[in-house]
Amino acid sequence: MVLRGRQFDAGSPAVMAIVNRTRDSFFSGNRHGDLEAAKAAFADAVECGADIVDVGGVRAGQEGEAVDAGEEIRRVVPLLQWARAAHPEVILSLDTWRSEVAREASGVVDLVNDTWAGHDRELVHVAAEVGAGYVVSHTGGLPPRTDPVDVSYGEGPLDVVRDVLATLSRGALVAEQAGIPPERVLIDPTLDFGKTTEHSLEVLRHTADVVALNYPVLQAMSRKDFIGETLDLPAEERLEGSLAATSVAAWLGATVFRSHDVRATRRVLDMVATIRGDRAPKLALRGTARPPETDRPANAI
Repeated sequence: MVLRGRQFDAGSPAVMAIVNRTRDSFFSGNRHGDLEAAKAAFADAVECGADIVDVGGVRAGQEGEAVDAGEEIRRVVPLLQWARAAHPEVILSLDTWRSEVAREASGVVDLVNDTWAGHDRELVHVAAEVGAGYVVSHTGGLPPRTDPVDVSYGEGPLDVVRDVLATLSRGALVAEQAGIPPERVLIDPTLDFGKTTEHSLEVLRHTADVVALNYPVLQAMSRKDFIGETLDLPAEERLEGSLAATSVAAWLGATVFRSHDVRATRRVLDMVATIRGDRAPKLALRGTARPPETDRPANAI
């Protein structure tokens, strides 16, 4: 993946921090209705190691307040404009399904995160017009802010995987045809969206098949319901489960990880990349030489 002149791959995966300009996000730790609070959260994410910051103004699920396009613009655009000036090195992502919101963010966004799978067919074209990358997602055909009910992709456990692969392939082709270079087209299996917990777990196990489509893969798993249901835990207690899922997806080749917990995710990704052999350790001193005399314990022989 190449965005804003920076390249990310298996040896240097990207952490995408989440800053929600909402009062009703499912995770209470990421509710920033106040602009100044959102700025502080943004700066903290960068300090913790975020490469990308994803800014959204509407809760994904059907619960919560109604937000029209005008209100969404008022929530996200001022934060993005401030961020571009205050943190010019950071890749800015806009989490929206509305083309009018993306158009208002022209000149400041590097990536449009369309989490509702092209519901607004103009959005991918607006992303191309403003020179941004684009996230292709899979929602099982559901419209925005719709929670899955009685979802089925067929009789076999792999049917959901086949649907994800086919949908992402088509969406990526549409993005390229709109004029977005393939290195700026991210594909996201979009776990939880249009999926049961069993579906999400099956798709996660097949991350390598998504990687084999030859586009950068985004995994957005942080504190999601499939983790909560797997462990029977509320959103506030899903960190360890999120990091376990992150480790698996990283080992299988995903490149970008959307997370509420930037520092922990950064460390997990660096460790996985090093274990796999794609990244050198920061230090490799143990057992290589006798420590200097001043560093030896007082009781050493």
